Amino acid sequence: MFETFEFETLTAPQASVFFALLIGALFGVMAQISKFCFRRAIVGEDRRAAAGVWFTALAVAVIGTQASVAAGWITFDDHRFMVSELPVLAIVAGGLLFGAGMVLTRGCISRLTVLAGSGNLRAAIVLVVFALVAHMTLKGVLAPVRTTLGSVTVDMGDAITLASLPGGAWLWTALLALGALTLVLRSGNRASSLILAVLIGLLVPLAWVGTGFILYDDFDPIAMESLSFTSPAADTLFWSIASTSISPGFGTGLLGGVVLGSLAASLIFGGFQWQSFDSPRQTGRYMLGASLMGVGGVLAGGCTLGAGLSGVPTLSVAAILAIVMIAVGAKLAQALLSQDVSADAAPSTKPHPLPAE
Repeated sequence: MFETFEFETLTAPQASVFFALLIGALFGVMAQISKFCFRRAIVGEDRRAAAGVWFTALAVAVIGTQASVAAGWITFDDHRFMVSELPVLAIVAGGLLFGAGMVLTRGCISRLTVLAGSGNLRAAIVLVVFALVAHMTLKGVLAPVRTTLGSVTVDMGDAITLASLPGGAWLWTALLALGALTLVLRSGNRASSLILAVLIGLLVPLAWVGTGFILYDDFDPIAMESLSFTSPAADTLFWSIASTSISPGFGTGLLGGVVLGSLAASLIFGGFQWQSFDSPRQTGRYMLGASLMGVGGVLAGGCTLGAGLSGVPTLSVAAILAIVMIAVGAKLAQALLSQDVSADAAPSTKPHPLPAE
């Protein structure tokens, strides 16, 4: 469709960067205001309210994405989520590692990207380490780990998507949306928070349609993408150190837009504050968490947004397995940390404060 716009100086890949900047900025603003985070929805002290926001966005994303498929604007037939050979070991291991990592850093990578824009230096450093380790896992010294685990597969055939199961796409879309909305009804959120969640959810199909339909160009094709942070973080790192050799892509624009959007929101609404590490021990904990998320995000095929908020709406079994394992990894890590804190605190009644997000 892009060729019908008759741009003379702007190609589809270039247009995708500006489009991603817009999508990222909108997400950054709304995620900063709503404190949108999957970790908080799973193990946070306010997890009921946080889950209401996150699952509202998921329900909207599922409905919007499948409506776009039904309209014929996009298709996921050739998307990486629909490869019939399911790398089950990589997804399970990656999900567990990512979930554990986001507990150690007290935020999923999307939340930390937003926090980086609001002056949180802990989050900014975690983002850099995450991008570095993710790139190492994709194309560097950790790539053998990825290929070895990825070689253990299960042939799912057509069952790699819920759309092929009895009832078809719309039945499973309805079930996923209703399941998410059930959690929303129990969350007790204010209408303003849920409105922001709806708008965040709409960004997912908007990005799918934008890259897969509006910006589609037979002569200069781009990948169909939506909200994701693992590959974009690695791509942004590589582009930042070799920008004279490679051009920015959708992921680079998305990441930059999120940081700019959260910066603007924090300055306008008074949330900007410089923050850093309190101790060497805390630094080590965050670096370990960032590394686990970097490896885990690549192995699982995405983060809480790439595999979760954007992946689940494709009805991919791989994406659903990934987000479930991320949640399991977070729960296990939180349980282990709670036991350690209880053991350390046994001789004393002084509480052990956790670092703020």
